[in-house]
Amino acid sequence: MARNIVWHPFTQHATDPQPLPITRGKGAWLETEDNRRVLDAISSWWVVTHGHRHPAIVAAIHDQIDKLDQVIFAGFTHEPAERLAEMLIDIAPPGLAHVFYSDSGSTAVEVALKMALGYWRNIGQPRTRIAALEHGYHGDTIGTMSAGARGVFNAAYEPLLFDVVRIPFPHPGREQETLDALNAAGRDGTLAAFIVEPLILGAGGMLIYGAGTLAEMKRICERHGVLFIADEVMTGWGRTGTPFACEQARITPDILCLAKGLTGGSLPLAATLATSRIFEAHFSKDRTRTFFHSSSFTANPVCCAAARANLGIWASEPVHDRIARLAELQKGALASLASDARFENPRQIGTIAAIDLKVPDGGYLASIGPALRTHFLTRGVLLRPLGNTIYVMPPYCTTAGDLALVYEAISSAPDALAE
Repeated sequence: MARNIVWHPFTQHATDPQPLPITRGKGAWLETEDNRRVLDAISSWWVVTHGHRHPAIVAAIHDQIDKLDQVIFAGFTHEPAERLAEMLIDIAPPGLAHVFYSDSGSTAVEVALKMALGYWRNIGQPRTRIAALEHGYHGDTIGTMSAGARGVFNAAYEPLLFDVVRIPFPHPGREQETLDALNAAGRDGTLAAFIVEPLILGAGGMLIYGAGTLAEMKRICERHGVLFIADEVMTGWGRTGTPFACEQARITPDILCLAKGLTGGSLPLAATLATSRIFEAHFSKDRTRTFFHSSSFTANPVCCAAARANLGIWASEPVHDRIARLAELQKGALASLASDARFENPRQIGTIAAIDLKVPDGGYLASIGPALRTHFLTRGVLLRPLGNTIYVMPPYCTTAGDLALVYEAISSAPDALAE
């Protein structure tokens, strides 16, 4: 297999090991080219929910590809997209009424930002500023990088990025600072939208905050007429313990971004859900008020069929029970490390657990990060730490025995790397 012809994401080819060839996946496990098994403890970048190659999703893909593979979605439609949209509105927080399809988490958020700005322009109000939570990560396109935290991810692209109002993260005991800052930002009537990862920030370090704070941020936005965008690309589909994190705060965002687990992790598909007022602001005989966004593969029929099968699994299988069971397993496993002096700051929400390895140089580029990845692979576990932050986000089919392997690998890491 050719090496370094393919340019891999978030990979420094000058220092990282050669990419590991994977040939098969089933349930929580991957199989390498040389027949080794690797436990997928991060759901292949947070996308695989029920496990690799769930039979219902695989069958739906096979069935759809024999009927319709692709059709332009401007001026045409098809049953998989229409039915999926109905299913999404049924399962999403109440009040969301329209579904716009795209291809990835980044584009789902890019669409949301454009919807928000288009809304204010079309109703004739000069609101153009975006507010975002400190340490947030929303993707790698220009708009999403602008909304995300500035740092190593996007330093080279700074000339392309627009300024946003940065709201401090609600650290425990300092939530009021966050609420005061958001309230101040909304007072002058120029803030178009506030975007947030509900309850937990992913790439920003698996930082967790409370549902009460999320609810209060929504109330502040309502008070000032600011559109509230919930980026549930990672938090959606049960990761925080409920289908959507917003449910725990009992809020409905004006715009909701979904991707990753939307197809159960099988195919790339994203959806941006909006309330009726967002749609109505773009609904006009004036064609300049059209929502000008698309991609060639918008609402691909095969991807939509996979997503429909995923929602069918949620309706027909005990997914909620599996999530609750996995959350309990994570709680017990994380507790085994909580008293270990080599680690600090254990935290968990739903099926997501994280802990920090004590090192002199923390942060995303901590030198320990690549060494940790290599160590975990030697133990047959796929983990991809955020610097010295080790997180576990496995598929819902993960067993107690599987999880024990993961935490054994984590526990052994400090001593192994010190040798």
